[in-house]
Amino acid sequence: MKEENQLSRRRAIHGLGTGLATVVASPALAAPDTQPINGVDQQALVDPTTKYPKPPFKTTMQPWPGLASKMDPRPDHGETSYKGSGRLQGRKALITGGDSGMGRAAAIAYAREGADVAINYLPAEEPDAREVIALIKAEGRKAIAIPGDLRDEAFCQRLVAEAVQGLGGLDIVVSNAARQQTHDSILDISTEQFDWTMKTNIYAPFWIIKAALPHLKPGSAIIGTTSEQAYDPSPNLYDYAQTKAATMNFVKSLAKQLGPKGIRVNGVAPGPIWTPLQPSGGATAEKLKTFGGDTPLGRPGQPAELASIYVQLAASDASYATGQVYGSAGGKGQP
Repeated sequence: MKEENQLSRRRAIHGLGTGLATVVASPALAAPDTQPINGVDQQALVDPTTKYPKPPFKTTMQPWPGLASKMDPRPDHGETSYKGSGRLQGRKALITGGDSGMGRAAAIAYAREGADVAINYLPAEEPDAREVIALIKAEGRKAIAIPGDLRDEAFCQRLVAEAVQGLGGLDIVVSNAARQQTHDSILDISTEQFDWTMKTNIYAPFWIIKAALPHLKPGSAIIGTTSEQAYDPSPNLYDYAQTKAATMNFVKSLAKQLGPKGIRVNGVAPGPIWTPLQPSGGATAEKLKTFGGDTPLGRPGQPAELASIYVQLAASDASYATGQVYGSAGGKGQP
């Protein structure tokens, strides 16, 4: 028991590095060896350039919104690798887009850190969502599944109400769900498509935060998922990039507004991350083959590699961090 307590304290001290240091590769990849030192296993160093698959990738496109379970290689969300240390014990989180990508990684990490979690997703993503719900329950935490379309204001209000009722309160809101579709020209984007992206990526967080705010007490946290696209937009993501710049700005603005109330607001800005956004229209088939290959690490990131950032921004020991955007882009320098 004494050795276990020592290990638990050591993991807690690692803070932000906890998840990144303990994330291992998907089952198809070899896990790093551990070496006992003074009777306690120590994590071996892992080369980040070879930790996960590199391009070229198989081109397997999917209809929107796509499923992580149908991707090859399958993304790592920390299913077998993330180890918690009680940093969010007793917390209650709502995560949009919690079926896959960074939302799924955050949901798994939050549950293993001791939080109860409600996830939102589109009905078409039910197969992925069922896997997440099972993983949360396996940690002995409450798991609430709330499918629905975030473009509907009434649904966003109901989403928050059901999360509060199911969890018995709310103190973490992760606004992560997003729509991304690639278009070579602005002329190829219809008003309907533009509206779909804006409603999902900008309106929905506005509606959800408004509905959640009366339930958030001092010490609560709001976390938005922005992107490197907010800082260095790609020519073929005209509408999506605008929404990520808006997300970055709402984080900074809302943090100033809610700081005096003791509610922190921060953002996460991923670079190229291997999620269903890409094969379901967020990238072309040709781009998908080489996705992430232009980063200094030579590969796309995996959702599991961002899990500990979402944990850190929700944890009470990050109490002085608000209005910040934490990047994870494989060395591309944004933000």
